[in-house]
Amino acid sequence: MRWLKGLITAIILLVVLIVGILFATNNQQTVPLDLIWAELPEASLSVWLLSSLAVGVLLGMLAMSGVYLRLRATLTRAQRHNQQQRKELDRLRIQEMKELP
Repeated sequence: MRWLKGLITAIILLVVLIVGILFATNNQQTVPLDLIWAELPEASLSVWLLSSLAVGVLLGMLAMSGVYLRLRATLTRAQRHNQQQRKELDRLRIQEMKELP
């Protein structure tokens, strides 16, 4: 089963690589990127599109890191509370067993 997962992953990576190569070769026109505050030098359209994708992915990861950290802290608190509840339950079970004649 592990080899099937590896094979599927390899096929997906190969398809993504081929699509990326085709995208880069079909978008060779050089265009300048004019931002409101700066004008960037001319580069191929594929470079600008792929770099904007990379920046978007990084900004998305940065934006979600706060949510991730908050959820991680909540999970840690819940696990600690769960462990305390289990200890109390075990203590009560032992106490109950000692009280039985």
